[in-house]
Formats: sequence, structure tokens, C-alpha cells
Amino acid sequence: MSTDALGLREQKKRETRQAISDHATRLFVEHGFERTTISDIAAASRVAKMTVTNYFPRKEDMALDHHEEFVASLAQTVRGRARGESALAALRAAFLAAVERRDPVIGFTGEPFARMIADSPTLVARLRDLHEQREEALAAELGGDVEARAAAAALAGVHRVLFAELMRRTLEHEDADAVAAALEKAATTAFGLLEPSLGGYAVREA
Repeated sequence: MSTDALGLREQKKRETRQAISDHATRLFVEHGFERTTISDIAAASRVAKMTVTNYFPRKEDMALDHHEEFVASLAQTVRGRARGESALAALRAAFLAAVERRDPVIGFTGEPFARMIADSPTLVARLRDLHEQREEALAAELGGDVEARAAAAALAGVHRVLFAELMRRTLEHEDADAVAAALEKAATTAFGLLEPSLGGYAVREA
């Protein structure tokens, strides 16, 4: 098979995966995650049930389709920090930048999507698991020892609190700009609390 043919095949796979995710999310928002079946999603996407499960072994991952990026995000930010920059400084800057661009990975998904998650025990549990995976990935990036795990718990904990605050305000019908302004203030406070203990931790050598 030629390189061009392989490229088209991969593009088709990506398009199919995105189409399934889009149809699934629409159905989840309209009818609720728990009440929407794989058969419903397959019918809406015009594919076989097996095709749906081949692309998404877990039903939850059709709703939380940024889960891989979410889990890897903190570790990637720390890995890419500048020389002379601490893990805390890098994560704070990255979070504030994500707030400015209203990044869906940190929770800017709109009220209908936030409501879909809040109303589903399955999605709430899955999101809790993803937060834990994200913390574990950050701990591994920081070295994996007790000190690294303690630092990761504190740093990921701030992100978890801010995510919950974003969700709460979204569910209370605040618009994205108001949520962003409140979140920027909350992030400055929350990350500032860690400055005395972690401001000089994991500073990349100049």
C-alpha cells in the first residue's frame, strides 16, 4: 500500500472516530449518558456496534474524548518547563494560559456538557479516575519517589479543586467570561498557597 493510501486510511479512521464521538456526545447530552446505548450511537453514526466498540472500548471515553490529553497534561507541562523554571511555575503559567483560551481540557465545555457529567455517576467516577491517573503521571515525571508523589499530590490537587470550581460555576449558569475571571483569581490564590513549599522544587537547571 502506498504512503498516500496509508495516509488516507488513517485520515478516514480519525474522521470515523470523531464522528462517533460527536454523535455519542450529542445523544448523551440530549438523553443522558446512562440511558444512551451503544446501539443508539451506532445507529446515529451509521456504523456497526462493533465499529463503535473497536474505536471506544469504554463508553465513557466517547464522552470524555480528551481523556488521554487530560491525563498527560501536567506531566507534559513539567517535562517542557524552561531552564530555571520550577514545576509549580510551569504548571501555574500553563493553567492560566488554558483559562485565557477557554480550553475544554481544563473544563470549559459549556453547561449542557457539564450537566451531562454531573448527572452521570459513571462519568463522575471516570473523571475521578482520570484525575488520579493525571497525578500518577505527574509523580512519575517528577521522579516517582515519596517526595515526588507528595509534590504531585499537592500540584494535581490544586488542578482538581480548580476543575471542580469551574464545573460548579458552569452549572450555576455563569457565562464563560465570568467563569474565566473567577478562575484566574482562584488559580492565583491556590497556586500561591504552594509557593512557600514548592516554589523552589523541581527547578530545571539553567
